[in-house]
Amino acid sequence: MTWNKLLQPDLILEGSVLNLTPDIIQKYQLKGLVLDVDETLVPVRVGTASPELQQWVAQIRPFTSLWLVSNNLSEARIGGIARSLNLPYYLGAAKPSRRKIRAALREMDLPVQQVAMVGDRLFTDVLAGNRLGMFTILVEPIVHPDAVLRSHPIRNFEVLVSEILGATITPKKQRVTKRHKG
Repeated sequence: MTWNKLLQPDLILEGSVLNLTPDIIQKYQLKGLVLDVDETLVPVRVGTASPELQQWVAQIRPFTSLWLVSNNLSEARIGGIARSLNLPYYLGAAKPSRRKIRAALREMDLPVQQVAMVGDRLFTDVLAGNRLGMFTILVEPIVHPDAVLRSHPIRNFEVLVSEILGATITPKKQRVTKRHKG
């Protein structure tokens, strides 16, 4: 598989994971979501799920199985977030390693093609999901409101390197923008 294909998300969501709706999940016939935690669901220094995230999980849960798979090693933090959302989880995943994502897939008992890897990073989340043949969804990072600049140096570097390697970082399907209710 070429770098272009390995780093190319199937879907790029403008905005956070909260813009991933049941309609989108059904459109792509997804039965499961493997979710990154840090900056995908919560800012790095936050140890609890926001009410908006809890509401999103409640909205999505009837349509798809959900698992958290985080590179973070903090049982107290990741476990606390998972328990507040009533979701199973693995920590210390070392993505782009596929081992703990495979374990989540086995627990979900779904074909890999029906499960999406959802995350904010190309070289961990998208790369790992693509290596497994999953549908990959790239979301914008959720940052702590106290962050001085909404700058993502690691993500910006990943985009630059991926473009040098030949990836266009445009979605294979389409970009989805949240529609505001008027």
